[in-house]
Amino acid sequence: MTRYREICADLAERIRSGELPEGTELPGVRELASRYGSTASTVGRAQRALADAGVIVTSDRRRSRVATAGAVAARRFLHADLVFRLAGSDDPALDAVTRTVGRVIHSVESEGSFNGLRAVRQGRADGAAVHLLHHTGVYNAPFARDLLRGWRPHLIHLWRREQGLIVPPGNPLSLRTAADLVKVRVAKRRYGTGTRVLFDRLLLTAGLDPDTVAGPETGSHLETGLSVASGVVDAGLCVRSVAHDLGLHFVPLVVEDYDIVLGAAALDAAAPLLVALHDPAVRTMVTELGGYDATDSGKVTELGP
Repeated sequence: MTRYREICADLAERIRSGELPEGTELPGVRELASRYGSTASTVGRAQRALADAGVIVTSDRRRSRVATAGAVAARRFLHADLVFRLAGSDDPALDAVTRTVGRVIHSVESEGSFNGLRAVRQGRADGAAVHLLHHTGVYNAPFARDLLRGWRPHLIHLWRREQGLIVPPGNPLSLRTAADLVKVRVAKRRYGTGTRVLFDRLLLTAGLDPDTVAGPETGSHLETGLSVASGVVDAGLCVRSVAHDLGLHFVPLVVEDYDIVLGAAALDAAAPLLVALHDPAVRTMVTELGGYDATDSGKVTELGP
């Protein structure tokens, strides 16, 4: 039993490190048994375990090879006991994905992108979901570089998503742009959220003072949608998927990058989420919500020292 686990761990580590890249064909079972000083049956059992974990692909007629995204699966296999503490922005698709992953992801109480980044900086979270447009015109990366300097900051790309005005069916007030919001009651996300930053930016660009727009603050995209659906407000800034779920009209305004910011030390704990993001079925689930582009979901970018 100990030898079997050692073989699993050694092969998984070599795949995780990139020594055995995606698509690499592994030596035959007998050759591996000779290298490890073990039996063919023990090596075969180790390979079956790695195949079940998605690290390698086995075949009756060919030698085993490293699976697509095998390095990510190997990271998950090696660190199955870790929990990824995730803070930050609210998103219906992210909620759906984390439910598929299960208990290895723990949600940290922190509403919004700014508070999520603060939780990571304070050590209360391992990563933060964010959608913040920097003054340079780049999403998320500049904030990660500045706030996690010295932590080897990384971005995990989740998806691109549409945000726009969510209004009653038929758009009875003919709202088309942020400039139209000055004459209606609007559900506004609370300060510290990326959507509130976007809301204020759109109004300022239209030459309006955000403080002059009337309406209550909401705690999530769903709450914004429910405020519109119940008639409490005339409009809100929200993701398309909520309009789709509630049968409301959606006026697209922006497409934004939605990412997770984290330090290099948290990548092992994030492995189960990365595996899910590479799963075609999970990507399909996300895009079917409406307003999401999951083409590059799970792409990891290292931002610097």
